[in-house]
Amino acid sequence: MNTHPCRRYPMYTPEFAADPHAAYQKMRQEHGALVPVELYPGLEATLVVNHNTAVKILNDPVRFPADPRVWQRSVPADCPILPMVGYRANALRSAGREHARFRASNVDALAGVALHRLERVVQRRARQAVNRFCEKGEADFLNEFAKPVVLATISDLAGAPDEVAGRIGMSMAAVFEGGPDAGLANDVLMAALHDLIELKRARPGDDFVTRLIAHETELTGPELAQQLVTLFGAGYEPTTNTIANTALRIQSSAHVRDGVSRGSLSVREALFEGLFNDPPMANYCLSYPPQPVVIGDQVLLADQMVVISLAACNNDPALGSPERRLGNRAHLAFSAGPHACPAADMSMVIAKAALDEVLEALPDMQLAIPPDQVRWRPGPFHRALASLPVSFAPTAPLPN
Repeated sequence: MNTHPCRRYPMYTPEFAADPHAAYQKMRQEHGALVPVELYPGLEATLVVNHNTAVKILNDPVRFPADPRVWQRSVPADCPILPMVGYRANALRSAGREHARFRASNVDALAGVALHRLERVVQRRARQAVNRFCEKGEADFLNEFAKPVVLATISDLAGAPDEVAGRIGMSMAAVFEGGPDAGLANDVLMAALHDLIELKRARPGDDFVTRLIAHETELTGPELAQQLVTLFGAGYEPTTNTIANTALRIQSSAHVRDGVSRGSLSVREALFEGLFNDPPMANYCLSYPPQPVVIGDQVLLADQMVVISLAACNNDPALGSPERRLGNRAHLAFSAGPHACPAADMSMVIAKAALDEVLEALPDMQLAIPPDQVRWRPGPFHRALASLPVSFAPTAPLPN
């Protein structure tokens, strides 16, 4: 049986970020369902690129638990991507009873968010963002619209002041990047989250941080902070990239652009199409099998990292032609099984409301550069633009 003695694909390079789908295709042709990769120089993992295999793994937390503590013993403490893959006392990086306790607190904290109220919050924040650049006739859609709208919205839901929210947003983006400053960024992130917890202890409100603090699971201070890593992480960076990636797709793909402009394709359907083709978390859903596992003619070794390529699995040829996936909701962008994202509905409401507002306000918005000149941020996990320049006819500010 094949235990992957061959060369590994590096997933941290600018070349991989520029065209990951070509890499996935080559991986699948050469290795089948399980591919040997490097997430960082010297940090090895197995990447799952087969949809059926991924679904089985995601729904088998016994053979594929998400707790990395045994694996982590062999990883240098200063590894830049450790903040993204290492143990945290939260629902994402735990298993068994621990996972059940943390997930219950997360789900209940988010359950207090009324989606109709959330939509109004996004609409207001989107108009504010548009008003800051609409008279110029040009903008960086990612950094001037998607990022501030999502951060302001999540901050509203968390009851976080602008200063604390700004620290959380900047440090969270650096952690996702997995670069040389990720460790320092994680320190900044945790300090900001602890500040927010103390603020909400002193001044509780109708927000998910207050609900976490008051939850019957009686989370400790460090546990509270780690839950917020998950909630802010799922809410900010992936949602921002969902909005920007969908905007790019609307502007650069003829069938999506024409469908949206004619009304035959809704923004929600365009979002689902984008989640199939370029999910914001392209490679994640980590697990660490405690025993060797045989899949087909391949072996996954014990206590080794397994990464699900959500992007590659969504585009598995076994699922049929891309045209059949248009508007299809059966994607893995929010994972599946016991670790499926509890904030999926919130993320979709935020993304749809933000895109609806900006497309209505700036109906002639178009890319300011050719699509093949957009730059993607390197990193093994996310599918994230560095910027998205757009142009449009200058217009008067919207009423708030």
